[in-house]
Order: sequence, then structure tokens, then C-alpha cells
Amino acid sequence: MVPELESRWLIKGLKVYQIRVEDLDVSIYRKRIRHLYLKVGPSDDCVRVSAPLHIDDELIKRVVCKRKHWIRKQQEKQRLRGRISEYQFLTGETHYVEGASVCLSVRFYEGAPSVNLVNGSTLQLNVPSGTNQEQRKEIIAQWYRHRLRSVVPKLIAVWEPIMGITVGEWRIRKMKTRWGSCNTRAGRIWISLELAKKSIKCLEYVVVHEMAHLIEPSHNRRFWAILDNLMPKWRTYRDELNRFPDAGRAN
Repeated sequence: MVPELESRWLIKGLKVYQIRVEDLDVSIYRKRIRHLYLKVGPSDDCVRVSAPLHIDDELIKRVVCKRKHWIRKQQEKQRLRGRISEYQFLTGETHYVEGASVCLSVRFYEGAPSVNLVNGSTLQLNVPSGTNQEQRKEIIAQWYRHRLRSVVPKLIAVWEPIMGITVGEWRIRKMKTRWGSCNTRAGRIWISLELAKKSIKCLEYVVVHEMAHLIEPSHNRRFWAILDNLMPKWRTYRDELNRFPDAGRAN
């Protein structure tokens, strides 16, 4: 048996304690819930399980052991995402455009800001002298937004007659954990700004995924069958999306 740490205490009526599962310290939160939920942070002491009251620790340990490869993968993604968030937007950094890595080159001059993709390998950022990090970040974000605005309408126009639906409205939003979302009542889909960094096929997958919700709102068997029929290779594009850097998810 895996040795269990002795500390147990109550937080707002919850039974909270830790168990050791191989080389992981797992925090257990006992709640009046039906299902077991696993949440992962970037370090070994950031694995949390919310568990129903009737499930014993041995079952929890087996679940954690079975999901250990997934846990390690999620931790690595989060650590890398943390490193990516530390961009200074200075010359020499690696950024991403349509799935390809490019080298950022910043030129300070007296003139209006601009961004250009040079030879598919250099992201040229021209900004006035004295432009700070947040301003450089926002200028590049607006450039990404402009690129999405030129591509997404074309994708929607291609897929609307195929799917037999009409998208009432689409918008771009900064999202931390999702690639897209859909408001079925309004017929509106949202696209993550981060998708400008991914390949066109990945962007197309998210657009189709969200449009499919206008046919079937839930992630049920019918929904996945619709995707299988429309885009048989959607799992390939989903897996590509979820490889770091900047992994989120379509909803």
C-alpha cells in the first residue's frame, strides 16, 4: 500500500487531506458530489482530487496511477505555457504564426506601428521609440486579430452550405482555456485569438466544431458523429491544437 500522510482537516465543512501516490502528493477534497474530478497544477504537489464521500482512498490511488501519464503531460504543458507567458516582445523571441515558429525582430523608429511577416520566418515589429512591453504585445495581438478576420469569414462561407446552417454572428475573444465557444440561441460563435498562432487546418476544425453546435448543442454521440461525417480527420487537428505551446480546447 502507498503510505498516506496523516494530516486531515476540515475547510468549510469539507474533509481535506493528502495521500502519496508514487512520487505525487495528492490533495483529496471529500465532497457531496457524484463523480471524481482530477485537477492538475504545474508542480508535483499540485494534484488535486475532488471525490465523493463513498469512494475509498485505494480507488483514488488507482485512478491517479492510471492517469499519471496524463498528469505529467498536463504539468509539462502548464510549465511551458508559463514560460510562453513571459514574453518581453523583444528581438530574438520565438513566436508562432499559422502553426510555424518565427523569430521576432523589433525595430524602434519614429513612425506608425506596423507588423509584417517576412519570408515566413521573421515577424517584423516596427514601433515608435519608447513603446513599452504591453504596447508591443497589444500591437501584435491586433495584427493576429486582423489575420483571423480575413480568414474566418471565408471558412464559415465554405461550411455553411455544407452543414445547412447559417452563422448569425462570429467574434474573436482572448481565451485562456478554450479555442472557441458557441451561443446556440444567438447563433453566435466565438473564436480564440490564440488560433492565429495555429495552422489553418486547426482553425478550420475549431470553426466547424463550433458551427456543429448550432446543429447539436451538447457534446453527445450525435455531436461527435456529425464531426466524424463532416471532418473525418478532426482528431488529428484536435491533437495538433492541444500540443503545446498555448494549448486550450474547443468547447
